[in-house]
Amino acid sequence: MSAFLGVSHVQLKNRKVLVTGGEGFIGSHLVEALVELGADVTAMVQYNSFNSWGWIDSFDESVKRQIKIFAGDVREYDSVSKAVAGKEVVFHLAALISIPYSYQTPAAYVRTNVEGTLNLMEACRVYGVEKVVHTSTSEVYGTARYVPMDENHPLQGQSPYSASKIGADKIAESYYRSYGLPVATIRPFNTYGPRQSARAVIPTIISQLLAGRDRIKLGSLSPKRDLTFVKDTVRGFIKIAEADQAAGQVVNIGSGREISIGDLARKIMEIAGKSLPIECDERRLRPQKSEVDRLWCDNSKALSLIGWKPEYSLEEGLKETLKWFEKNMHRYKPDIYNV
Repeated sequence: MSAFLGVSHVQLKNRKVLVTGGEGFIGSHLVEALVELGADVTAMVQYNSFNSWGWIDSFDESVKRQIKIFAGDVREYDSVSKAVAGKEVVFHLAALISIPYSYQTPAAYVRTNVEGTLNLMEACRVYGVEKVVHTSTSEVYGTARYVPMDENHPLQGQSPYSASKIGADKIAESYYRSYGLPVATIRPFNTYGPRQSARAVIPTIISQLLAGRDRIKLGSLSPKRDLTFVKDTVRGFIKIAEADQAAGQVVNIGSGREISIGDLARKIMEIAGKSLPIECDERRLRPQKSEVDRLWCDNSKALSLIGWKPEYSLEEGLKETLKWFEKNMHRYKPDIYNV
């Protein structure tokens, strides 16, 4: 019998919930799921002069009407404080996440990911938030020293992005240990699915395929990744928020399977009914010591602590992702390499 059975849970229905980064890839899926659960949802989106709410703009009007929007900036404490005030549960997803761009502007990653997390944790402490879920990434582990990788795997800052997320994770940990803030850290492995940025490998492959290219341009084909469909990742967020015993814990969310980038590209082409040559584009290669060669998740803690395991196979998730891209290619620019 799993340890999570019989343990008191936080019920999200009718709770006042904040999602930072609610306009983004995973954040927008989480916002939708929370609305479906009946939560009172506020999405904190990054302020911009276009009044853009990111992917929330693409929601059905019936869903949008159930969401409160707070436009602000996690780098500014006053903004974060106003967003957090009166909330009972907070999901912190706002972050800069592009690894290639982190080589160009590392200080921006410290300001957004580390200082932004500090602002969020402090506001949650001040307002006595009942549960905080902080978002980490498998990139904090760096190249696997052993597999599968559990939560005790050493942390390695192999890019400015991963270093900033390690810093953010430790800020969250310190607020649990120093102030008793009930914060749990979710550590997703490589999430994919509808709405993902074209800078990620699966949208890169799919968008080039659907644009009718005669070859697929990628970086290194040898790295191996553990891929999790976004709906599975979102269920992980919700289960961690609901489980009282997750406070103070780090929980891996991953499929428990690995696949090389080259094999992944061939699998996507097989599903799409195409076969194209793959070309190495040197612009897409990471610096040699920065490339993460292998990520393979040990998700046993997620099962025993919160009762989570993946429901989607890789093929099922890729088919659903491909169908979404077929209808939404107008949102992407396959001729441009997104850093």
